[in-house]
Amino acid sequence: MHKKITGLFALAVAFALAFSAAARAGEITVYTSLEEDDAKVYLDAFAKVAPEVKVNMLRLSTGDLGARMLAEKNNPRHDVIWGWAVTNMVDPRILEMLESYSPPGVDKVNQQFRDPQGRWFATTGYLAAFCVNTEVLKAKNLPMPASWQDLLNPVYKDQLIMPNPASSGTGYLQISSLLQMKGEEEGWKYLHALDKNMGQYIKSGSKPCKLTRVGEYAVGASFAFVGVKSIQEGYPIKVVIPSEGAGYEIEVSGLMNTSSNKADAKRFLDWLLTPEAAKLYGERAAMSSVPGSVQTEDARKAGLPADMSTVLYKMDFDWSAKNKDRIIERWKKEIER
Repeated sequence: MHKKITGLFALAVAFALAFSAAARAGEITVYTSLEEDDAKVYLDAFAKVAPEVKVNMLRLSTGDLGARMLAEKNNPRHDVIWGWAVTNMVDPRILEMLESYSPPGVDKVNQQFRDPQGRWFATTGYLAAFCVNTEVLKAKNLPMPASWQDLLNPVYKDQLIMPNPASSGTGYLQISSLLQMKGEEEGWKYLHALDKNMGQYIKSGSKPCKLTRVGEYAVGASFAFVGVKSIQEGYPIKVVIPSEGAGYEIEVSGLMNTSSNKADAKRFLDWLLTPEAAKLYGERAAMSSVPGSVQTEDARKAGLPADMSTVLYKMDFDWSAKNKDRIIERWKKEIER
């Protein structure tokens, strides 16, 4: 009787495992920090070429997504990490969760935009920029800022908004680029001086531009392409790339080594490097590493240069990653409110 019960239990466990595996067939979960409207466009396009693959998506801000992944480290719940800041991806605790995989076409991606060990590759990137509401400037008789230094002018008091670097990848790239540009001692002095004019720090990288475009602030320190889209939608926004150079971040993707459906996860990663995806990157991102991505006329009209390298500050991503915890801790202690 004992052997029969044991045998039945083993059969039940095997059946449950088989059922679980079957439930996962044709289904993957991706974690991302891409803007929700952009992610939806990409997923809709992927669904047209792989309608049999259901993609479940969790979208969180960059910092919150990192905290989520580390909290789930012993039991990851996703198959793919998609469109996440490389500064976060190169955390050794994250890298050990990834499996090396080289999708077709990844060899055409510039070496600086892919991991030598094949654990991640970049598709798109974003750069810091100011969204300036021209109507607010006129109403309040404020000058058009051209640089980070200009934002220290007392006339901008309470008229500035920027992302909280503790939760936003855009926010962190802004302060890390400033600390690299100016050196840490002068950089921290600058951040304290900037804080005197800051109306609010907010969780999202795109929200500063979205609140500025409806007139709540004069200048939103955000990222360039949300400004381009705001202009497309008819808002009185001018996109200003700071004259000191724009800090930037690349958005990378990788395969989780615990994925229970690696076949479909790899199909998704493969698609990210296709010409169809590249076309969408040209329409929805400030820059892309995938051949075939072409900048839109709207982006050019908004002031984004055809050659982004002419305005980018040369970021040290390793420095940004290694010093992130220390910088965020200090920022929260001295500036966050």
